[in-house]
Amino acid sequence: MSRIIVITSGKGGVGKTTISANLGLHLAKRNQRVCVIDMDIGLNNLDVVLGVEDRILYTMQDVIEKKCRLRQALIQDDQYPLLFSLSSGNVVKDINISTYQIKQIIDELSLNFDFILIDCPAGIDAGFNRSVSCANEALVITTPHLSAIRDADKVVTILSSYNLNNKRFVVNRARGDLIKEKMMLDVYEISKALGIEFGGLIPEDDHISNCLNIGTIRLNDKYSSVRAFDVLAENILTGSKKLFDCTYKYKGLLGNVRRLLKKRI
Repeated sequence: MSRIIVITSGKGGVGKTTISANLGLHLAKRNQRVCVIDMDIGLNNLDVVLGVEDRILYTMQDVIEKKCRLRQALIQDDQYPLLFSLSSGNVVKDINISTYQIKQIIDELSLNFDFILIDCPAGIDAGFNRSVSCANEALVITTPHLSAIRDADKVVTILSSYNLNNKRFVVNRARGDLIKEKMMLDVYEISKALGIEFGGLIPEDDHISNCLNIGTIRLNDKYSSVRAFDVLAENILTGSKKLFDCTYKYKGLLGNVRRLLKKRI
């Protein structure tokens, strides 16, 4: 049976889509069959992050309207053939798509995939309910900022009313230099605030921005974010609680120099 994980947050702009895409790639890299579904109907950009926007012929809306079969709407990744994505399309007829229709699609996908990742829209409206209702696990994405953590805490409270097997949080855009200087909350402080299990930490990394700018994801282990996503995938796959140390560059004498240089920039 598939593990169906909704990737959500309290607010937009914290990196849900980026994490959905990268987690999907890293799970596929580990020989898992993965389908990532873009549920941000009308504001979708998962296809852009994955670099497949020019290959879309059919969307979720087309499947629901019986214009195509589900398998015709799935886009297979060129680099990792075990990764597929399903676009919601640019339609704004959000009201016409019901939870039951989405559940039918996910039930069919469950027959062929190990993981189904649902890229949930921001907020806690109908799109949120539709996405969470179809999942059996949740990843709550936050950044290490008080406003994002407060919104994430609200989402965690709401998730308690759903029948989910597991809830974890992921910290995105963490800066090791600021954490080392006690100017940014660390994972342990965020864990106390949210009261759910830790899932992973993704550091601030220009490599992610560069990939978004060119419309493709490049898995090169020399980048800290790529290594951090690999740890996240391992945690999700095995249930481990490994923490990627984003402060490693700022330890010791050389680390002190790096922190001083950061302050001057």
